[in-house]
Amino acid sequence: MTLIDQLGTVHTFEKTPKRIVSLVPSQTELLCDLGLEENLVGITKFCVHPYYLKATKTKVGGTKKVHFEKIRLLEPDVIICNKEENTKEIVEKLSEICPVWVTDILTIEDNFQMISDFGQLFNRRVEAKKWLDKLAFSLQDFKYFIVKQPVKKVAYFIWKNPYMVAGSTNYIQELLSLNHFDNVFSSTPRYPEITVEQLEQEKPELILLSSEPYPFKKEDAHELQLLFPDTSIVLVDGEMFSWYGSRLLKAFDYFKMLHANLK
Repeated sequence: MTLIDQLGTVHTFEKTPKRIVSLVPSQTELLCDLGLEENLVGITKFCVHPYYLKATKTKVGGTKKVHFEKIRLLEPDVIICNKEENTKEIVEKLSEICPVWVTDILTIEDNFQMISDFGQLFNRRVEAKKWLDKLAFSLQDFKYFIVKQPVKKVAYFIWKNPYMVAGSTNYIQELLSLNHFDNVFSSTPRYPEITVEQLEQEKPELILLSSEPYPFKKEDAHELQLLFPDTSIVLVDGEMFSWYGSRLLKAFDYFKMLHANLK
């Protein structure tokens, strides 16, 4: 079986990989939803869905720092990584243990491709097709819903001290755009640091404070509200905006609720 991952790396497997290490929380969730929970032998400390997984699987570190020896001892058949979540250096070192399948998700189409790829890689084609059908239906339904929503100028915060926001060339930007949220920092790639002065210049109508990677709280919203009294500031579930895979299905319902509360 020869397959190509989303970085263009060609992988050849003599048989379907059975022992999986996943170093990406959202992809761990997807693997479970594809019926591969028993095949997962190693996960990160950030793999919190399903919630009980951390108690039943070996934790091999985080997404940026991993325990290579722990992973080697698990004797995996494949390691699942992501271009943004895991560094090139980590992927190269892990490649000495076994094949490393790297995903690269910037768009919803990329997300669909990953699910399809996993269906082939792990012989879960039927399960993958079911998820793709559900997601395609829900995406179309959401597009009908969002047509009636006004476009709002938005800043999406991911970090504090220094303030960092979502720019372009990332999955968050894709979902902001889907939601009719015009990202005021979309001219800057990735996750730029910004100042309060820059935010004043951009004049967003809405500031979204994500729950991850920095866990913004009500006091953070209050702090910004004092600086921007005329701007709506909302705490949002970062998993819904940044987790790809099967999480997108729950995200559509969450987005509808978010828009209802913005009115």
